[in-house]
Amino acid sequence: MWRLIPLALIQSILLCGAQVMLKFALQRMPRFEWSREFWCSMLQNWQFAASGIFFVGASLLWMYIIKVFPFSQAYPMVSLSYVFGMVSAILFFGEEVHAQQWLGVALIIAGCLLIAK
Repeated sequence: MWRLIPLALIQSILLCGAQVMLKFALQRMPRFEWSREFWCSMLQNWQFAASGIFFVGASLLWMYIIKVFPFSQAYPMVSLSYVFGMVSAILFFGEEVHAQQWLGVALIIAGCLLIAK
């Protein structure tokens, strides 16, 4: 099952990348509303397109993972995206992460290692 971990890491990085690109896209767009202006601005936003590409890549890899590996081992690996999300919050958005949150990240990683074993 150690083959699962590198694939899960790549899938989680793609999933997190999609969310980061989506946040960048939404920051450049007008206030969210059900208007023509909002939806047109979304279609002209390269970060929104990049988000979609990352989501597609993550989904295709996820389909491979759940086809090949037991679901009980594969599904918990999605939680690795929380780890990458925390790091991305610091790197891209300048957010502050506290010790308690890092403890949670360490527990997620430990849980994934136990499940993959």
